[in-house]
Amino acid sequence: MTARPHSEHELAVFIGRFQPFHNAHHALLRKALESAARVVVVIGSAFQARSPRNPFTWQERAEMIRLTLAEADRPRVHFVPMRDHFDEERWIAEVRLAIDAALAEQGAAPASADGTVLIGHVKDATRDYLHGFDGWTLQTEPRVHSASAATVRDAIFGGAKAMPEVLARALPPGTLAFVRSWMATPLHASLAQEWELLRQHDAAWSVAPYPVVLVTVDCVVKCSGHVLLIRRGHAPGKGLHAVPGGFLESRETTLQSALRELEEETHLDLPPAQLLACLASTEVFDRPDRSQRGRTITHGHFFDLGDLQALPGIRADDDAAAVAWVPIAALPGLEDQLLDDHFQMLDHFLGLLPRPLIGT
Repeated sequence: MTARPHSEHELAVFIGRFQPFHNAHHALLRKALESAARVVVVIGSAFQARSPRNPFTWQERAEMIRLTLAEADRPRVHFVPMRDHFDEERWIAEVRLAIDAALAEQGAAPASADGTVLIGHVKDATRDYLHGFDGWTLQTEPRVHSASAATVRDAIFGGAKAMPEVLARALPPGTLAFVRSWMATPLHASLAQEWELLRQHDAAWSVAPYPVVLVTVDCVVKCSGHVLLIRRGHAPGKGLHAVPGGFLESRETTLQSALRELEEETHLDLPPAQLLACLASTEVFDRPDRSQRGRTITHGHFFDLGDLQALPGIRADDDAAAVAWVPIAALPGLEDQLLDDHFQMLDHFLGLLPRPLIGT
């Protein structure tokens, strides 16, 4: 059901990535503050590695939002960081649990079905999740400002003469001050270089007659409590950890491509027949925004080598600057150092994080 903007609720929930927080977000946050005495802002993609698409940590995003609030409103707003998941049902369950935990820390009651309103703007299929919070009132709002996060990021990293004007028009004063200060740091310079590489990539595909959908393969290789990771030698994501993988070639199957990429990047010292016998499962990962290089669908291959007396030999090559057997227990601590959605991929195959009880 949809509520009128003047309706009163105990709690308003506002979900977004806020990379960065701009005037269209600010308008929705004001609606949330008008609709309820208490507001929870859920900050998505909270633990991703920094990239041109995810330049700000969740703490930085929370601060830039806090700076836009009047002093009297700041105690009313609580921030909840939330990682991405491929499984939307799991993600929704974790959002509910995280909100209730944040409210409990403030001595408040859990979000109730009849007292909670979800504020949002539905722009495309990526916002379908707004309809998944059964019991909450969904209050959809029209877009009242032309600002977009992608346009702002292009201004931040593109260095165009119009950049100051674009930012001043798109960002609330508090966010603008935060972003200007951040742009003076070395982080901005390194991400700007990566942004330019991605811009050139997009320009190269701009002449295609149809929207480009890229196909890749990725390999999760488990052995004796370890998983095989490379360290990327090139942008995008230079220096980040990643699972071995790459682009599908025109005359090979996804399995053939996975085996080729594994050999080229890691030179895993294992006979092909033994490796094939250890293929435990495959999964397609196709979330539209999963890759910085545009619409990219990857076929994940999970190889479980079991418990061997010694870890197979490896040697970095091709796109990999380094390769290592990393203890699985260490992976949660590397979440913000992994390329794109590779942490979520590892979690899918290896069960790194606890699963909420759904439907109970």
